[in-house]
Amino acid sequence: MTDRRLTPDPEHLRTRIPARVTVPVSDLCRSPDGPRDRQMLLGDGVTVFSEDDGWSYVQAARDGYCGFLRSETVGPALEPTHRVAAPATQAYSAPDIKSPDRMTLSFGCQLCATSESATFIETPEGHVPRQHVHRIGTYASDPASVAELFLGTPYLWGGNSRNGIDCSGLVQAAMLACDIDCPGDSDMQRAHLGTDLPAGSDYRRNDLIFWTGHVALVTGPDMLIHANGGHMAVAVEGIANAISRIERQGDGLPTAHKRLPPA
Repeated sequence: MTDRRLTPDPEHLRTRIPARVTVPVSDLCRSPDGPRDRQMLLGDGVTVFSEDDGWSYVQAARDGYCGFLRSETVGPALEPTHRVAAPATQAYSAPDIKSPDRMTLSFGCQLCATSESATFIETPEGHVPRQHVHRIGTYASDPASVAELFLGTPYLWGGNSRNGIDCSGLVQAAMLACDIDCPGDSDMQRAHLGTDLPAGSDYRRNDLIFWTGHVALVTGPDMLIHANGGHMAVAVEGIANAISRIERQGDGLPTAHKRLPPA
Protein backbone atom coordinates (compact mmCIF):
# COMPACT_ATOMS: atom_id res chain seq x y z
CA MET A 1 0.00 0.00 0.00
CA THR A 2 1.48 3.37 -1.02
CA ASP A 3 1.76 6.18 1.49
CA ARG A 4 0.03 9.26 0.09
CA ARG A 5 2.26 11.43 2.29
CA LEU A 6 5.40 10.37 0.38
CA THR A 7 4.10 9.27 -3.01
CA PRO A 8 3.08 12.03 -5.44
CA ASP A 9 -0.50 11.73 -6.64
CA PRO A 10 -0.41 10.78 -10.36
CA GLU A 11 -3.44 13.02 -10.94
CA HIS A 12 -1.27 16.07 -10.21
CA LEU A 13 1.94 15.08 -12.03
CA ARG A 14 1.82 17.59 -14.86
CA THR A 15 5.22 19.26 -14.52
CA ARG A 16 8.38 19.12 -12.38
CA ILE A 17 9.67 22.57 -11.41
CA PRO A 18 12.30 23.15 -8.69
CA ALA A 19 11.18 25.91 -6.31
CA ARG A 20 11.57 27.21 -2.77
CA VAL A 21 9.33 28.51 -0.02
CA THR A 22 9.44 32.32 0.07
CA VAL A 23 7.66 33.12 3.35
CA PRO A 24 8.75 32.38 6.94
CA VAL A 25 6.20 29.56 7.41
CA SER A 26 3.70 27.99 5.03
CA ASP A 27 1.18 25.24 5.80
CA LEU A 28 1.56 22.05 3.76
CA CYS A 29 -2.05 20.93 3.41
CA ARG A 30 -3.62 17.57 2.61
CA SER A 31 -5.83 19.19 -0.02
CA PRO A 32 -6.50 22.75 -1.22
CA ASP A 33 -8.04 24.55 1.78
CA GLY A 34 -7.76 21.23 3.63
CA PRO A 35 -6.17 20.36 6.98
CA ARG A 36 -2.52 21.11 7.67
CA ASP A 37 -0.31 18.02 7.57
CA ARG A 38 3.04 19.76 8.16
CA GLN A 39 4.69 23.12 7.62
CA MET A 40 7.44 24.35 5.30
CA LEU A 41 9.95 27.04 6.24
CA LEU A 42 11.53 29.86 4.27
CA GLY A 43 14.09 28.48 1.83
CA ASP A 44 12.84 24.90 1.97
CA GLY A 45 13.22 23.29 -1.43
CA VAL A 46 10.20 21.77 -3.15
CA THR A 47 9.32 20.25 -6.49
CA VAL A 48 6.14 21.74 -7.95
CA PHE A 49 4.06 19.21 -9.88
CA SER A 50 0.98 21.33 -10.64
CA GLU A 51 -0.73 24.63 -9.87
CA ASP A 52 -4.50 25.17 -9.78
CA ASP A 53 -6.65 27.94 -8.35
CA GLY A 54 -3.87 29.40 -6.23
CA TRP A 55 -2.59 26.09 -4.85
CA SER A 56 0.62 24.28 -5.81
CA TYR A 57 0.97 20.54 -5.38
CA VAL A 58 4.54 19.91 -4.19
CA GLN A 59 6.97 17.42 -2.74
CA ALA A 60 9.35 18.61 -0.02
CA ALA A 61 13.06 18.09 -0.62
CA ARG A 62 13.82 17.66 3.09
CA ASP A 63 11.74 14.51 3.62
CA GLY A 64 9.68 13.71 0.50
CA TYR A 65 6.39 14.84 2.07
CA CYS A 66 3.71 15.70 -0.51
CA GLY A 67 0.92 18.22 -0.20
CA PHE A 68 -0.50 21.57 -1.22
CA LEU A 69 1.07 24.97 -0.58
CA ARG A 70 -0.51 28.29 -1.44
CA SER A 71 1.13 29.27 -4.72
CA GLU A 72 1.87 32.77 -3.43
CA THR A 73 4.29 31.20 -0.90
CA VAL A 74 6.39 29.44 -3.56
CA GLY A 75 9.03 31.04 -5.79
CA PRO A 76 12.05 30.28 -7.96
CA ALA A 77 14.65 27.91 -6.56
CA LEU A 78 17.76 29.49 -5.07
CA GLU A 79 20.80 27.80 -3.56
CA PRO A 80 20.84 28.57 0.18
CA THR A 81 24.05 29.73 1.82
CA HIS A 82 23.01 29.95 5.48
CA ARG A 83 20.54 28.45 7.92
CA VAL A 84 18.99 30.10 10.98
CA ALA A 85 20.55 28.40 14.01
CA ALA A 86 18.99 30.52 16.76
CA PRO A 87 15.49 29.71 18.03
CA ALA A 88 14.31 32.73 16.02
CA THR A 89 15.70 35.89 14.46
CA GLN A 90 14.64 39.02 12.59
CA ALA A 91 15.28 40.15 9.03
CA TYR A 92 15.91 43.92 9.20
CA SER A 93 15.49 46.58 6.53
CA ALA A 94 19.11 47.66 6.97
CA PRO A 95 22.23 46.27 8.67
CA ASP A 96 21.19 47.98 11.89
CA ILE A 97 19.21 46.45 14.76
CA LYS A 98 17.31 49.74 15.13
CA SER A 99 16.07 49.63 11.53
CA PRO A 100 12.52 48.35 10.87
CA ASP A 101 12.19 44.58 11.06
CA ARG A 102 10.62 42.95 8.02
CA MET A 103 9.84 39.45 9.30
CA THR A 104 10.56 36.93 12.03
CA LEU A 105 12.43 33.81 10.94
CA SER A 106 12.37 30.49 12.76
CA PHE A 107 15.18 28.07 13.49
CA GLY A 108 15.80 26.09 10.30
CA CYS A 109 14.87 28.78 7.78
CA GLN A 110 17.33 28.74 4.88
CA LEU A 111 18.74 31.99 3.50
CA CYS A 112 20.57 33.10 0.37
CA ALA A 113 23.20 35.69 1.26
CA THR A 114 23.92 38.29 -1.42
CA SER A 115 26.56 40.03 0.70
CA GLU A 116 28.09 39.71 4.15
CA SER A 117 29.61 41.97 6.77
CA ALA A 118 31.08 41.32 10.18
CA THR A 119 27.65 41.65 11.81
CA PHE A 120 24.97 40.86 9.18
CA ILE A 121 24.25 38.82 6.10
CA GLU A 122 22.17 40.51 3.42
CA THR A 123 19.40 38.39 1.89
CA PRO A 124 16.36 39.02 -0.34
CA GLU A 125 14.29 38.99 2.88
CA GLY A 126 16.46 41.54 4.67
CA HIS A 127 19.56 41.80 6.84
CA VAL A 128 19.97 38.97 9.35
CA PRO A 129 22.40 39.02 12.32
CA ARG A 130 25.40 36.80 11.71
CA GLN A 131 25.22 35.50 15.29
CA HIS A 132 21.94 33.80 14.43
CA VAL A 133 23.00 31.86 11.33
CA HIS A 134 25.34 29.05 10.33
CA ARG A 135 26.64 28.31 6.89
CA ILE A 136 24.92 25.52 5.00
CA GLY A 137 26.91 22.36 5.65
CA THR A 138 27.61 23.26 9.29
CA TYR A 139 25.77 20.85 11.58
CA ALA A 140 25.08 20.44 15.27
CA SER A 141 26.17 17.23 16.97
CA ASP A 142 23.62 16.79 19.76
CA PRO A 143 19.91 16.52 18.79
CA ALA A 144 18.76 17.05 22.37
CA SER A 145 20.55 20.41 22.54
CA VAL A 146 18.78 21.50 19.37
CA ALA A 147 15.41 20.41 20.77
CA GLU A 148 16.11 22.43 23.93
CA LEU A 149 16.26 25.60 21.80
CA PHE A 150 12.49 25.16 21.37
CA LEU A 151 11.66 25.05 25.10
CA GLY A 152 8.43 26.94 25.71
CA THR A 153 7.41 26.94 22.04
CA PRO A 154 3.61 26.56 21.83
CA TYR A 155 2.29 23.16 20.80
CA LEU A 156 0.78 23.20 17.30
CA TRP A 157 -0.48 20.10 15.52
CA GLY A 158 1.54 19.77 12.32
CA GLY A 159 3.77 22.68 13.34
CA ASN A 160 7.42 22.91 12.33
CA SER A 161 8.54 26.35 13.54
CA ARG A 162 9.38 28.38 16.64
CA ASN A 163 5.89 29.85 16.33
CA GLY A 164 4.37 26.44 17.03
CA ILE A 165 5.58 22.85 16.78
CA ASP A 166 4.41 19.30 17.46
CA CYS A 167 6.23 16.22 18.72
CA SER A 168 7.43 14.93 15.35
CA GLY A 169 8.24 18.44 14.12
CA LEU A 170 10.53 18.90 17.12
CA VAL A 171 12.32 15.60 16.52
CA GLN A 172 12.68 16.33 12.82
CA ALA A 173 14.15 19.79 13.47
CA ALA A 174 16.65 18.30 15.93
CA MET A 175 17.68 15.49 13.60
CA LEU A 176 18.00 17.53 10.41
CA ALA A 177 20.13 20.09 12.26
CA CYS A 178 22.52 17.22 13.05
CA ASP A 179 22.56 15.92 9.46
CA ILE A 180 20.37 12.92 10.31
CA ASP A 181 17.72 12.09 7.70
CA CYS A 182 14.34 12.23 9.38
CA PRO A 183 10.75 11.86 8.15
CA GLY A 184 8.04 14.27 9.20
CA ASP A 185 5.58 12.14 11.19
CA SER A 186 6.11 10.04 14.31
CA ASP A 187 5.02 6.74 12.75
CA MET A 188 7.57 7.20 9.95
CA GLN A 189 10.21 8.25 12.48
CA ARG A 190 9.47 5.08 14.46
CA ALA A 191 10.16 3.00 11.34
CA HIS A 192 13.17 4.99 10.11
CA LEU A 193 15.22 6.20 13.07
CA GLY A 194 17.58 4.22 15.27
CA THR A 195 17.62 0.67 16.59
CA ASP A 196 15.02 -0.92 18.85
CA LEU A 197 16.12 -1.61 22.43
CA PRO A 198 14.71 -4.31 24.72
CA ALA A 199 12.15 -3.34 27.33
CA GLY A 200 13.84 -2.19 30.52
CA SER A 201 16.96 -0.82 28.80
CA ASP A 202 18.57 2.21 30.39
CA TYR A 203 17.80 5.54 28.81
CA ARG A 204 20.60 7.57 27.26
CA ARG A 205 20.68 11.11 25.91
CA ASN A 206 19.23 11.27 22.38
CA ASP A 207 17.31 8.00 22.69
CA LEU A 208 13.79 8.17 21.29
CA ILE A 209 10.65 7.02 23.09
CA PHE A 210 7.57 6.36 20.97
CA TRP A 211 3.91 6.08 21.83
CA THR A 212 1.09 5.61 19.34
CA GLY A 213 1.01 9.02 17.67
CA HIS A 214 3.71 10.57 19.87
CA VAL A 215 7.49 10.76 20.19
CA ALA A 216 9.91 12.24 22.74
CA LEU A 217 13.67 12.75 22.84
CA VAL A 218 15.61 11.64 25.92
CA THR A 219 17.81 14.30 27.51
CA GLY A 220 19.22 12.23 30.38
CA PRO A 221 18.79 8.97 32.31
CA ASP A 222 15.39 9.99 33.68
CA MET A 223 14.35 13.05 31.64
CA LEU A 224 12.94 13.75 28.19
CA ILE A 225 11.89 16.69 26.04
CA HIS A 226 8.78 16.72 23.86
CA ALA A 227 6.16 18.96 22.32
CA ASN A 228 2.94 17.75 23.88
CA GLY A 229 -0.69 18.61 24.38
CA GLY A 230 -0.49 18.14 28.16
CA HIS A 231 1.76 21.16 28.56
CA MET A 232 0.63 22.71 25.24
CA ALA A 233 4.30 23.52 24.72
CA VAL A 234 7.74 22.05 24.32
CA ALA A 235 8.64 20.91 27.82
CA VAL A 236 11.20 18.89 29.74
CA GLU A 237 9.56 16.19 31.84
CA GLY A 238 10.59 13.21 33.93
CA ILE A 239 10.39 10.00 31.89
CA ALA A 240 8.46 8.11 34.56
CA ASN A 241 6.04 11.01 34.97
CA ALA A 242 5.50 11.33 31.21
CA ILE A 243 4.83 7.60 30.84
CA SER A 244 2.35 7.65 33.72
CA ARG A 245 0.63 10.86 32.61
CA ILE A 246 0.24 9.75 28.98
CA GLU A 247 -1.18 6.39 30.11
CA ARG A 248 -3.65 8.11 32.44
CA GLN A 249 -4.92 10.35 29.65
CA GLY A 250 -5.75 7.25 27.61
CA ASP A 251 -2.92 7.15 25.09
CA GLY A 252 -1.30 3.95 26.32
CA LEU A 253 2.23 2.92 27.20
CA PRO A 254 5.34 3.46 25.06
CA THR A 255 5.47 1.31 21.95
CA ALA A 256 9.23 1.56 21.34
CA HIS A 257 12.54 2.72 22.78
CA LYS A 258 15.13 3.38 20.07
CA ARG A 259 18.76 4.43 20.01
CA LEU A 260 20.49 6.44 17.32
CA PRO A 261 23.81 5.18 15.92
CA PRO A 262 26.97 6.91 17.16
CA ALA A 263 27.53 10.32 15.59
